[in-house]
Amino acid sequence: MNYPFPSGAPNFTRSFLDRLRTGYDTFRVTRRERRSRAETIIQPVRQVRPLAATDVPLIFVTHNDIALLFAFIQHYRQLGVTRFICVDDVSTDGTREALLNEPDVDLWTSPVRFGEARRGRNWRESLFSRYGLDRWYLNVDSDEFLVYDDCFNQPLSSLIRMLEGQNLKRMAAPMLDMYPKLSEFDAMPSSVDKPWHFSRYFDSDSYVARIKKRGVSVRGGPRGRKFGEGNELIKYPLIYWDGTCLFGSSLHQPLPYGRNFPSIWGAILHFKFFTNYKAKISEAVEGKQHFNSSEHYQKMMDVLHQEGEIDFTYAQSICYEGPQQLVNRGYMTKIDFPQRG
Repeated sequence: MNYPFPSGAPNFTRSFLDRLRTGYDTFRVTRRERRSRAETIIQPVRQVRPLAATDVPLIFVTHNDIALLFAFIQHYRQLGVTRFICVDDVSTDGTREALLNEPDVDLWTSPVRFGEARRGRNWRESLFSRYGLDRWYLNVDSDEFLVYDDCFNQPLSSLIRMLEGQNLKRMAAPMLDMYPKLSEFDAMPSSVDKPWHFSRYFDSDSYVARIKKRGVSVRGGPRGRKFGEGNELIKYPLIYWDGTCLFGSSLHQPLPYGRNFPSIWGAILHFKFFTNYKAKISEAVEGKQHFNSSEHYQKMMDVLHQEGEIDFTYAQSICYEGPQQLVNRGYMTKIDFPQRG
């Protein structure tokens, strides 16, 4: 199957019965979530100011990601983000200090760790409530770089208007795991200002997309191909958050589920395998903050112990060339922005 939709335009035609099942599941899980909700403590490191109506805010969680941090902030500033709202999960590599030097960053901390906060979901929900409902947010991690059609010419404010014009409350984005080619290591520059100059490759044919009751499901990629992982790889990084929204059991399937079938798609370039990937894998194994006590990170660590590196490349690896390439290959949708006068 071509990934994810050969035409680049998902067909979400669903029967009345399918929509009914989705609605019932939304009701059932929402009721369970509201009954079991527990407040998670977060504190701002310094005083924060309210969002303005014109702000484009981004909420993210980070832990020891100094290698990507400046590229991350610069990328999203270029897309039109005006405020970064971050929960730092006890970073020790200078990430926290660097964030405090950025005037457009609101930094928050918590006495509980990422895993205890339901892998950060409680933190995010708390921040949405504090900064205000009934508005658009970007919601990503510090190793996730959103791209969409013509994103370096059309700011997020234009994209939001397109979504609103189609009565959409979310934009879907599959996560493309980016990785370097080991044979090119010697030719790599000592420093890069964009992470795709180092982790330049992604899988062309290993992803599988399906329409399910709670939304789209995307699985596969290099981790699935090499380690047999079944991680969910769809996210909704641009989301309109109102009083009906919750993350439920997963960031990958936010409530209400009926909004998880949007016709406009971007893509997330996911830099789990950047220059510091060995340290990040080792830390994940020791910390056990991820799903199932970080079991899938242990598989990666076993390969590192045996081979010294993880080589994800294969015959169908593709070198990333830019957003238009992803549109042309059907990884994300073409967006018909109005022509500028």
